[in-house]
Amino acid sequence: MLKKWEELPEYMKNDQVKKYYKILKKKQGSMALKRAFDFLVSLLMLIILSPVFLVIAILIKTDSKGPVMFRQVRVTQYGREFRIFKFRTMVNDAESKGSQVTTKNDMRITKVGKKIRGCRLDELPQLINVLLGDMTFVGTRPEVPKYVKEYSPEMYATLLLPAGITSECSIQYKDEDKLLADADNADKVYVEKVLPGKMEYNLKDIENFSFLHDIKTMFKTVLAVLK
Repeated sequence: MLKKWEELPEYMKNDQVKKYYKILKKKQGSMALKRAFDFLVSLLMLIILSPVFLVIAILIKTDSKGPVMFRQVRVTQYGREFRIFKFRTMVNDAESKGSQVTTKNDMRITKVGKKIRGCRLDELPQLINVLLGDMTFVGTRPEVPKYVKEYSPEMYATLLLPAGITSECSIQYKDEDKLLADADNADKVYVEKVLPGKMEYNLKDIENFSFLHDIKTMFKTVLAVLK
């Protein structure tokens, strides 16, 4: 459920965010249904997919040195920081060897990593984050604190809801790494060009928020991955 306006972080309490807050305030029934769905479905999927998790973990360990999971600090609802779960697809300590965004033909990506990224299987462990309440199935992808600091006042509205595994933005920007392929400064291009475009989709999703809209987005995501 939404916090009271007075309880939001100070940087979120602006006129642009208030517009979206008022929209969500009228849809708290859908928000409660969304959380119940997230908990039950993520728990069920974790049980069913446990053999898949095991196989992927073995492939990652036999392909390169390092942990199976990639844990990184991201930002979710109300600006709260959490550590995301993802299967590691890059060499160990990849963040110290390049940008925090991934570009096309990134040399840090491992052989197994390239394959599981292509099928979005590296995102599966985020089911744990959904179960814990750090994330939801459909919502704005969680950014690292470094990029959240670059948000415009309106962009902070995306922090009214938990960060998500997928969204319309995720579908439209599924080949985001190609947009950064030829960038001399990937971080700068991401903040100045890619991030504003992604946020247009994310803010529109808040305006159209409903539980049914979430379900439709999940089906669209499955179709996009299969293509």
